[in-house]
Amino acid sequence: MPLVTSEKLLLDAQRNHYAVGAFNIENMEMVQAVIEAAEELSAPVILQTTPSTVRYAGLDMYYAMAAARAAKSNVPVAIHLDHGESFEMAAQAVRAGYTSVMIDGSHELYEDNITLTGRVVDIAKPNDIPVEAELGKVGGKEDDLDGGDGGYTDPQEAKEFVERTGISSLAVAIGTAHGVYSGVPKLDIERLKLIRKAVDIPLVLHGASGLTDESVIECISHGICKVNFATELRIAYSEGVKKLLADKPDTYDPKAYGKSGRLNVKELVKNRIIITGGAR
Repeated sequence: MPLVTSEKLLLDAQRNHYAVGAFNIENMEMVQAVIEAAEELSAPVILQTTPSTVRYAGLDMYYAMAAARAAKSNVPVAIHLDHGESFEMAAQAVRAGYTSVMIDGSHELYEDNITLTGRVVDIAKPNDIPVEAELGKVGGKEDDLDGGDGGYTDPQEAKEFVERTGISSLAVAIGTAHGVYSGVPKLDIERLKLIRKAVDIPLVLHGASGLTDESVIECISHGICKVNFATELRIAYSEGVKKLLADKPDTYDPKAYGKSGRLNVKELVKNRIIITGGAR
């Protein structure tokens, strides 16, 4: 089917108390792996690209791969700009055909974040493109995204932020981090509960790679409707390639590398879809 927007997917997840898995993709094989996993579980799925990924190959390239593969699928697939770093990049994603965008103004002052996010909503909403934003700051480092030590989302600020910007979903900072965790993360579940009471739109959890299954499930039970996975997909893909080369060092066909990486990613994505409750 054609690519869909993330808004209906997340609203259904909110009504039915599960979360849609959102998976960062880097190449054709990862696009294939994520959608194949979703098909086998009859689950909706969101493909995502970060700014560094976009700079590597371009919005048009990733949109084309996602659209081509989604057209052959019987499950809903959205293509989302993850951590859009500027108004210009978000606007380019809308023009390229992305069916969902995030503008990340979390590094800005509160009022500046509202202004930036509102501008993106203004150009996206007429095209029926939902907008995700972040309030507070998810810590850690991934690619060229550096959240530092992070900063928690204030529930009352979240309420005002949603009302003033008109966003469709909100990424919250409750103690998760991007990249690989150096220790066991301590999630502020009580803060999540307060945010859920203050805000009625779908909530998003970033930095889920490395969280325990129990932590992800607990967050979903308290209002998270979209869970982002990135770092662990890259690790899975790379480990698949490394294993092939270790077992068969004379391999020279790039398709063989891609197939091995794709299989690893697919199995990981299936597990994450089951954990988030998206399987049917």
